[in-house]
Amino acid sequence: MTHTFAGKSIIVTGAASGIGRATALQFAKKGGLVIAIDRDAEKLAMLKQDAEDHIKLIHGDITEPSFAARVVADAGGRIDVLANVAGIMDFFLPSAEVDDELWDRVIAINLTAAQRFMKAVLPGMIAAGGGAIINVASEAGLRGGCAGAAYTASKHGLIGLTKNTAFIYAKSGIRANVVAPGPVDTGIQASFQSTLAAERVTPFLTATIGAIGQPGDLASAILWLAGTESSFVNGAVLAVDGGWSAI
Repeated sequence: MTHTFAGKSIIVTGAASGIGRATALQFAKKGGLVIAIDRDAEKLAMLKQDAEDHIKLIHGDITEPSFAARVVADAGGRIDVLANVAGIMDFFLPSAEVDDELWDRVIAINLTAAQRFMKAVLPGMIAAGGGAIINVASEAGLRGGCAGAAYTASKHGLIGLTKNTAFIYAKSGIRANVVAPGPVDTGIQASFQSTLAAERVTPFLTATIGAIGQPGDLASAILWLAGTESSFVNGAVLAVDGGWSAI
């Protein structure tokens, strides 16, 4: 990957750990001016140790309705790249077992917050004649056997939102794409709170190909979709899963 992001303003949500952290650091090392967002202030602060000159830290709650608009306004309204990485799991709870509180929180973080950031950056991208949006979905956005009802719905919704955005704003020079990770070593263990889901989902989850992915593998895919090498890629769902989706 030869593309650099020198002078580009980039938002990365969920930047304190896992895929978000790896993405923020890779953008910074390629010269990007990264606005790194997370609710974990302690972990977020550690980013400065590796890329101090290229990262601005913002601690906050992405589910707060006006948060995204404030972040973009404070950045001058012009964002070149948006990487919606933040997300939470749902304990693999199926439809008959998930409660409204968990459903609403998963949708708020995984889907609604991503839409709010897209809404906030799009006017500036339209005015500038271009921009790149990369949303991190999941294999759960492509099938029904990877997660619980809320997470699966949120990631299917995120893919649909991305495709609609790609189509509507293509003539404005804006590209919107999805990265769909398979198993990734983020330090977060799968937690089942449903016996039925554990019985049904576990056999599929263990049918993986090759090694578990690393956060950097996903970050590299995100940077590729943000760069000029992928200039004709729009509305795509890029599975980065070691072949899991081929099963």
